[in-house]
Amino acid sequence: MQETKPHQQQNRGRYVVPSRSDSLLRNFTELIGGPMGRHSSPGKASPGPFTVQRVLILLTVAAALLAILAKDYCRVNGWETPSQFYSTCYSDFPELFKNRGLGDGVFPFFTQGSLFEYPVLMGIIAGVTAWLVPGKGVSPERILGYFDVNSTLIVAVWIVTVLLTARINKRRPWDAAMVAVAPGIILAGFINWDMWAVGLLALAMYFFSKDKLVWAGICIGLGTATKLYPILILGAVLVLALRSGRLRAFLVTTAATVAAWLAVNLPIAAMNPTGWRYFFEFTQDRPAGYSSPWFAFNLAADRMHWTQLNAPTINSLALNLFLLACVLVGALALVAPRRPRIAQLAFLIVAAFILTNKVYSPQFVIWLIPLLALARPRWRDFLLWQAAEGLHWAAIWMYLGQATSGGAPQHNIDMSAYVLAVGLHMIATAYLMARVVIDTWDPSQDPLRSLGDDDPHGGPFDGTKDWLRIDLLHPSKSVLPWARKAPQRVEVGSDG
Repeated sequence: MQETKPHQQQNRGRYVVPSRSDSLLRNFTELIGGPMGRHSSPGKASPGPFTVQRVLILLTVAAALLAILAKDYCRVNGWETPSQFYSTCYSDFPELFKNRGLGDGVFPFFTQGSLFEYPVLMGIIAGVTAWLVPGKGVSPERILGYFDVNSTLIVAVWIVTVLLTARINKRRPWDAAMVAVAPGIILAGFINWDMWAVGLLALAMYFFSKDKLVWAGICIGLGTATKLYPILILGAVLVLALRSGRLRAFLVTTAATVAAWLAVNLPIAAMNPTGWRYFFEFTQDRPAGYSSPWFAFNLAADRMHWTQLNAPTINSLALNLFLLACVLVGALALVAPRRPRIAQLAFLIVAAFILTNKVYSPQFVIWLIPLLALARPRWRDFLLWQAAEGLHWAAIWMYLGQATSGGAPQHNIDMSAYVLAVGLHMIATAYLMARVVIDTWDPSQDPLRSLGDDDPHGGPFDGTKDWLRIDLLHPSKSVLPWARKAPQRVEVGSDG
């Protein structure tokens, strides 16, 4: 006992206290006695029953209760149009349960002839949760049961995501409170199954931070089989592998990702090729989705009598703009004075995908929340962004109430107001991207690196020195692989 206690004490790191490190939170603490004192020892002194993880769970449960209350009108009165829009309680679960045969026993991809416009693993989740609802047929009671079953499981995934976010960086566990109480998750978490992909990506980043590359790749592959966006993190891994010279990290993670994705998709593609292809064909052929910049442009073009963009043109523009954004992010990673953190690059790539994609469903906001908590844990920026997303949230439902059923005029908003709300959401997201770029270029602005950390989320990249870097201002100072014999490695924090 005398030998293990000092060892345990040594491994318990000193926490970064939000009331010290964040100016906005410091001001709020004045009501309860001000920020924590300089001589306290968070992470070393025992907190009693209220550990950080337990408090985060309590915060998440409280936020989940608010999320359920936000859907209370539909839970009591049913999901009917246009009231589900004007009451802002719309969810895909009741619609799919009624209109995709889930209530009648159809299991996506396994039932021949069924079509489901989502990736394979999401279809499996939809089918399994339908099995968990007692009874047969489509009735208001079973629709409510289907919503409640999925909401309960999403809350569980939400809690796991919060805990993983806290454990990825043990010095800053309180940053996960952004995920626990995020207004975006409260409002949009129960629209669809996106939280499952968010949780799988959080698990992948946790494994990657622990240098468990195979498990990280498996989780990325499963996340991609649920929603396509988790695959984008491999772009961040690639450019960091190039900069640090640790190409094995990219190759192993990518191989595990591909293997996991194929393990889920190949059996379905062989068993039901038509149903498996439908998601990709639907994505390719669908017009611009609500709240995308392309949909907003077409609305304005219709009023101004301009030529609207068709699906093939939008596909080409969206793809090319996203590829351009990826090239710019990659260039930033290679020319920045110091190697970026993986969470910063992942946030930039996913945010670029959201801004250029031809679909922006309201629940897509939850993709970015855990990434922002790791990339730039500043509450002021986070809350401003969430406020803009909240305004868009209200605008999309008021617009859909009018567009889908011509609802009561007093509840409708003009098209121009809706387009402005879309523009505000895009500006707020672009502002966060700009702040992350500034942090990347000037590490003294980075909330993590200003405290001496290198990349606690980076796994094999944490503490590495440059193998490839291009200095545009001073080309002679560029670090090029052919200019020296072998890459070097230093301890964490010693390169700046």
